[in-house]
Amino acid sequence: MPIAALARVPRAIIRRARSATRQFLINEASGGIVLIAAAVLAMIAANSALAKDYFDFLHFATGPVLVEQLGPMTVHLWINDGLMAIFFLLVGLEIKREFVDGRLATWERRRLPFIAAAAGMIVPALIYLGVAGGDPAVVRGWAIPAATDIAFAIGVLALLGSRAPPALKLFLTTVAIVDDMGAVAIIAVAYTDHINVLALVGAVAVAGGLYALNRGGVKRLAPYLAGFVVLWLLVLLSGVHATIAGVVTAFLIPITKSPGAPDSAESPLHRLEHALHPYVAFLIVPLFGFANAGVSLVGTSIASLAEPLVLGITLGLFLGKQIGIVGSIALAERLGLARRPGGASWLQIYGVSLLAGIGFTMSLFIGGLAFPDNALLVDEVKLGVLCGSILSGIAGFLVLRFAPRTKRMAEAA
Repeated sequence: MPIAALARVPRAIIRRARSATRQFLINEASGGIVLIAAAVLAMIAANSALAKDYFDFLHFATGPVLVEQLGPMTVHLWINDGLMAIFFLLVGLEIKREFVDGRLATWERRRLPFIAAAAGMIVPALIYLGVAGGDPAVVRGWAIPAATDIAFAIGVLALLGSRAPPALKLFLTTVAIVDDMGAVAIIAVAYTDHINVLALVGAVAVAGGLYALNRGGVKRLAPYLAGFVVLWLLVLLSGVHATIAGVVTAFLIPITKSPGAPDSAESPLHRLEHALHPYVAFLIVPLFGFANAGVSLVGTSIASLAEPLVLGITLGLFLGKQIGIVGSIALAERLGLARRPGGASWLQIYGVSLLAGIGFTMSLFIGGLAFPDNALLVDEVKLGVLCGSILSGIAGFLVLRFAPRTKRMAEAA
């Protein structure tokens, strides 16, 4: 979507939408189903007569050379380093909205999602290190099973219809948004090796300029989006992953609070969020899935599933997420720190925790950062992410499909 078009987002978009949260759930559910289809197509392409064309297309060099270490920009790089910066811009907008004007606006509301998300990242990482940590070559992948894919998980929930009441969807979304915050921090800190100080100073200067615009009351989107493009290039040159520019820009875009009411038509953040959602959900994330899920299974056997990297990711996503989230919620409730979502049974909480084990987009993304120059390990990452995510998705779907609905949840649905 051209920047000029984004800058002229019509206020009618806001007036038609009841809230960013509702629109988010609708778009994420439908987008998650499109993402599933894109992943299936990628696997078919990578394991058919189209395999050579598929991989040649992804590695087609379009130019220019923006960073020497990356070489000429390829289709794959434009998707992963370019379009995904827009995905992270949307993630940042969602995080800011929730903290300033949403479900995470007070510490009381933040407590349970933070506890569940933190445990849901720490336990999978520990399981991964316990399984694969003995091999120094794959230790860098510790964060791969720590991530949750919102679109994929909400897409599975959408297939359940009324058996997945809004309270469960909101809880999973909130935990996944906090999870995204952790993933962004991990990408910025753990997967940045070489720093170009001059470019980083330039990036800080641009961010300072955007902050000045915010403090000066500028509400037109055009200057912020222009700044985003410049910031993206400088962050890419600095050695920090370029997608971080999206989150930084999002935090600096002004928001007009509208508690208990539809989103403000005068709020730049709400307008941009509503405008970006369909493009991210139905174009950018499926494109990323198509470009990254395709792994050739030629030469793969059952023994491949026992490789430390594959097994560590699979068990981290499937076991780590459910143990971390359910265990932390039970402990928090026992200690009186927080209570589970109103009306949810423990079986429903367990089903949602299983769905949080669908790592896909963020897990594949972190896997690419962890092993940037090793195609064999990246293929093992894909295999582990696919196995862990499929197991989690199927198990979560079945648990929620057959879990008895509590009276309060049935009324909420």
